Formats: sequence, structure tokens, C-alpha cells
Amino acid sequence: MLTIEHLNLVVNNIDDTIKFYQALAPHWKVRSQGKATWYGTPRKWTHFGDDYQFLTFNDSGTGNNRDLESNDLGLSHFAFSTNNLNAATKRLQAAGFEIKVPLRKDKHRMNIYFLDPNGYEIELVEYQSDIPSERNLDA
Repeated sequence: MLTIEHLNLVVNNIDDTIKFYQALAPHWKVRSQGKATWYGTPRKWTHFGDDYQFLTFNDSGTGNNRDLESNDLGLSHFAFSTNNLNAATKRLQAAGFEIKVPLRKDKHRMNIYFLDPNGYEIELVEYQSDIPSERNLDA
């Protein structure tokens, strides 16, 4: 079996980034943090998640994230599944984050998109089926 343990993201501001992901996943916490040098640039890093998965945030990000409406090479989005899409959406909105792509409902899933403070597009999905072939249908 293969699972994703963590994603490593370069960000503008770790505290602003944690605000977004804390609203998304209230049970997550700072697991560890420290300082490092990345190709000559000093930066702070933070592992934010639970005991089994986490996101690594590294400050000192420069420039802008890729244009998400283009076909430029790079990360398009990443997704989290939730058993309560409505609650996750309300938490993010209450924390001041706006919906990027409105709610879409298919027969076996619902999804919505937000942008985190660094321009990473985050998909939230709630499945209404445990059958993999149904979860992947577009109708």
C-alpha cells in the first residue's frame, strides 16, 4: 500500500498559511518546526498535521504561484476528502477565505475549491459512495 505522508510547500508566510489549514482541519496541529538553509537561503519550516499526515510549510517564498487558469507546468491543485463538506466550507468562510470554484454536485460526490494564502488551489471533496468505480464517475 502507498499513501501520501506529506506535501512540502514553499509559502509566503507560515502563520497566514496555518490559519487557512487550521480552519480546514481543526484537529491538526504544529508537529515540529525549525530553521534550515535551502540553496543558500535561510528559512523557517513547520510540519502541520496529525500523527499520520502533514503539510510542510517553508517560508521565504518569492514570486507568485503559477497561473491556475493556464496550461503552464506545475501543480494544478491538491485535494482533501471530508465526510462533511458543508462544515469544512463554513469554517473556511468564517476564517475569511472565499470560494474559488463553486460547489459541484455529481451523483456520488460533491466538491468545491478554495485558494490558500499562497495561491495553491485546494479541492475539498465529499463522497456519497464507498464504491471506487462510482466515486470516479463524472455523472
